[in-house]
Amino acid sequence: MTTTILTDIEGTTSSITFVKDVLFPYARERLPAFVVTHADEPEVQHWLHDAAKEADLISTAQQHVIDLLVSWIDQDRKSTALKALQGMIWKEGYAAKDFRAHIYPEVAKRLRAWQIAGKRLYVYSSGSVPAQKLFFGHTEVGDLTPLFSGYFDTETGPKREAESYRRIATAIGVPAGEILFLSDITEELDAARAAGMQTTLLARAPSHCPVNGAHPCVADFDAIEPG
Repeated sequence: MTTTILTDIEGTTSSITFVKDVLFPYARERLPAFVVTHADEPEVQHWLHDAAKEADLISTAQQHVIDLLVSWIDQDRKSTALKALQGMIWKEGYAAKDFRAHIYPEVAKRLRAWQIAGKRLYVYSSGSVPAQKLFFGHTEVGDLTPLFSGYFDTETGPKREAESYRRIATAIGVPAGEILFLSDITEELDAARAAGMQTTLLARAPSHCPVNGAHPCVADFDAIEPG
């Protein structure tokens, strides 16, 4: 029986192009000025220090850290420190109504139906938890945050390691076998299955479903029927 649904964001609930073509460039353009103007704030200091430590920077001069973070954006590096700082920049963008988060057409309706049916909904994304809340709080179809019971990011652990999913199951407080994980990345689904979770691969074009794939594969949320 499925009591809980855990979903990825990019490529699963929402278009990859929104993240790549809107959010990333927005953060990249504004990151240098953001660091300069907010460097004295404790939370910003914390993440700048973590980024320098992660990269083993010999020099922690502000410009060196800025250059490092910009290069990480270009590489799409899954750094918790970078994701946290990007989330702070995106918060300003959402507040200014510079953009709204993309959601695939059927997603909000299906999430609501699952919640009404008694399923608990959670998010697990490489984006920071604050960024996830901002994303779902400012979508093209309104605020979806009331649908979710909780959020997880890479502070829980890497998305391609089974132990991360075991930690999530423990945090949620249900057996892993009752959790259905949705993602467009096979390696993430492999890790979730190794932890005992149910899995479904999202392939937004039906032809993208692998032949004899290891995971059930669907084109959209309408094709998912949790047990």
